[in-house]
Amino acid sequence: MHIAIAGNIGSGKTTLTRMLANHYGWTPRYESVDYNPYLDDYYKDIARWSFALEVYFLKERFRDLLEINRSKETIIQDRSIFEGVYVFTANNKAMGNLSERDFETYMELFQLMLTKAKLPELMIYLRASINHLVGNIQRRGREYEQTMQIEYLQNLNERYENFILNQYKGKTLIIDVDNLDFEHQPADFAAIIDKIDSQLFGLFTDDNNQ
Repeated sequence: MHIAIAGNIGSGKTTLTRMLANHYGWTPRYESVDYNPYLDDYYKDIARWSFALEVYFLKERFRDLLEINRSKETIIQDRSIFEGVYVFTANNKAMGNLSERDFETYMELFQLMLTKAKLPELMIYLRASINHLVGNIQRRGREYEQTMQIEYLQNLNERYENFILNQYKGKTLIIDVDNLDFEHQPADFAAIIDKIDSQLFGLFTDDNNQ
């Protein structure tokens, strides 16, 4: 079984992935931090190297998806190929870093990949306001995130909403996290567990998955 955690930067994906893996005994899979051979060139000339960079990311995430689909374990994944495509690459295109021709080629390649892979059994989307995201980003104190623009986070939030509500075809569970502290409040984490159990195992009746 494959469970994916989706959400903007600072929404709590990695924390929830770790906690759910511990709770259920699932195997966590986090975003790859392997060396990307295009990164140096990309930051020197973004428009020139965006297509190559995005195709490289797509190739790596597709490999991850195939490995997950072949696994006999239950995998819980921190960010999936689908977000990479519909949120981050789409945002790169909207910023003018990908031409229409390159974006169409990229999307055709992605659609071909989908014929060889299946969707996760459940996509859990952590919906968060900009204030919540900024607060989490500031608290964790990663230096490279501190100069992130509010407009960038807002653009990603809008694309996440469109992705979950209009583009993604699989089963989803939306969790509004603004008023939750699932890392430190057991009741908040238990409420999330109840929603997941309802979606995966039908143990509870839940008419609203948000």
